[in-house]
Formats: sequence, structure tokens, C-alpha cells
Amino acid sequence: MIEDNVEKNKAISTNFKSWSSVKGKFSKTLVFIVLAFISLTALFPLYFLFVTAFKGQREFVLNQLGLPIQPVLTSFERAFQGREIPLWFLNSVILTIAVVIFVILLGSLAAYAFARMQFRAKDVLFNGIISLMVIPPVLMIIPLFVLMVKIHLVNTRISVILVYVGILLPFTIFMLTSFFKTISQEIVDAAVVDGCSDFMIYWKIMLPLARPALATCVIVNAIYVWNELLIALILLQKNELKTLMVGLTAFKSRYNMDVPVTMAGLVIATIPLIIIFLLGQRHFIRGLVAGSLKG
Repeated sequence: MIEDNVEKNKAISTNFKSWSSVKGKFSKTLVFIVLAFISLTALFPLYFLFVTAFKGQREFVLNQLGLPIQPVLTSFERAFQGREIPLWFLNSVILTIAVVIFVILLGSLAAYAFARMQFRAKDVLFNGIISLMVIPPVLMIIPLFVLMVKIHLVNTRISVILVYVGILLPFTIFMLTSFFKTISQEIVDAAVVDGCSDFMIYWKIMLPLARPALATCVIVNAIYVWNELLIALILLQKNELKTLMVGLTAFKSRYNMDVPVTMAGLVIATIPLIIIFLLGQRHFIRGLVAGSLKG
């Protein structure tokens, strides 16, 4: 009787382990299928964008979702006719580089002060700056436009640069402050013993060690400036000052019936963002989790 019970328990245990194994494999398969579906859904617009850009209008009408049978560059040639897209592209590059430089410089200096220095009302000032991240830029459009009109900065790059820097500084300060706090105090103390000033510590120690966080800020800020539409549309009304995204809205209306040409213009606008992300991907991922390592 005892031996029979032992055999039954072994059989039950074996069946349970088999069921658990099957259940675990099924769960992993289901998760994989769901993630694959989400990934394909997210990547499909990018696929449609690039595939359509290399089709002619006739082939697009006959084969909208498939790969191009005979890839052509006609859409890109039509998109580059004239000087508008190259000019808009150059404007976006100038604004993006200028804003990123100013934001990183000012944000890193402020973050170093918040992370490593002691001064009156530091926490109040820091919390006040961070709270600005929750204010949607669209709420500030009318006041900003009125202000820029009064100081005669409408239709100048300076107006857009000032607005973008003000919008992006709170996130940059928060990100870099969190990272600077993770840097060991012993390193800073050793630099002080060696006679380094606060600026030398910031320049030669903090910034080199903060490369992952800096890369994250550069990528996020560059993508925001490159893709931003509303502020540039309102403050840069002259055609020669338009950014690529603003120009493509008019470009799309002009070639509304020629979808491949519109997609070619969007490919031109998308490629720089892909390059920026691929170049900084490793540092970007490290920077996103850096602030959570230490309080």
C-alpha cells in the first residue's frame, strides 16, 4: 500500500512538472507573439514610408503595401527640385545644433550646482524648475508670440532658440542632476585635495563621467527640436526661415495626390534622427537608467 502511494505521488509530481513546463513554454510563446505583433505594428509606418518613397506614382497605385518591383529615385528628384527642402533642412540643422549646445551647457552647469553645491533655497528652486516640465508648450504659444512681437524677434532664429532652450532646460537639469549625484564623493574630494576648483571638477571630472546622461539629453533634445512644428510654424513665418517639418506641411499639401514624393520628403526628415539614435544608442540606454542607481 505504501509503495502504491509513493508511486502515485511520483506520478502526480511528474505530471505537475510536465504541466508546469508546458504552461511555461506556452506563456513564453504567447508573450513572444504579443511583443512581435506590437513591434510589427510600430515598425509598419516606417516600412510604408521607405517602401513608398522608392516607388513611382503608377506603381504605388497598383501596389501600395508591397516592396517596389522596380525601385526608382524619381520621388527624391522631384522632392529636391528647387532649393526649398535643402534650405529647410539646413535651417533645422542650425536650430538643432544651436539649441542642443545651449541646453547642454546651461543644463549641465545648473545640474552641477544643484547636485554638488549648497546654497539657500536650493530645493525650492530645483523643484520649481522641475515643475515646469508638466506645463504643455501649447499653453504658452500666445504669450510667447506677443512677447516676441514686442521685442521684435518674430521671424528670427533667436526667438525659436530661446523658446526651445526654455522648454528643454528643466528635463536636462533633472536628468543631469540625478546622474551627477551618482558620482562618488571620494572622486570629488580627491580632486579638491589636488587643488581643483569647482569649474575644473565640473569640466574635467563630471562631464567625462556623465557621457551616458549627456548622450541621452542630446538625443532627446535633438529629436524634440527636429520634430517640433507648432512653435516654429508661428514664430518663423518667412519661407526662407522655415524648418524642415514646417516646410513639409506645405510640401505635403502641394503633392497631396503624389504620395511617393511626400514620403520621399519624410524620409529625408527621418534619416538624421535614425542616425543620431544609432550613434548614441548605447549611451542612451545607460543614461536612461543612470539616475535610478542611487538616490
